[in-house]
Amino acid sequence: MSQTASVWVVLVVALLAANLPFLNERLFGVVTLRTQPKPLAIRLAELVALYFVAGGVGLLFERRAGQIAPQGWEFYAVTGALFIVLAFPGFTWRYLMKHRH
Repeated sequence: MSQTASVWVVLVVALLAANLPFLNERLFGVVTLRTQPKPLAIRLAELVALYFVAGGVGLLFERRAGQIAPQGWEFYAVTGALFIVLAFPGFTWRYLMKHRH
């Protein structure tokens, strides 16, 4: 896979992972919870966990491409902010739009 394709794959994985906590009522889309609807704290914890999963996919592609570049705190601050921005559509759909029941 080319480097351009791997970048796009990581971005799509990050977009899906960022919106997953807001688009369903299950933990990580698999485990059914006793509380309905899912509390915001659990959604945010899922968001953090899925940030690391998406980062792991990126790390896997970087490892396959060659040497892994050292990252400072700036890298994690920027990618964390990008992940939060990617989660905005799901957050908007869940909390800011009115849903008819």
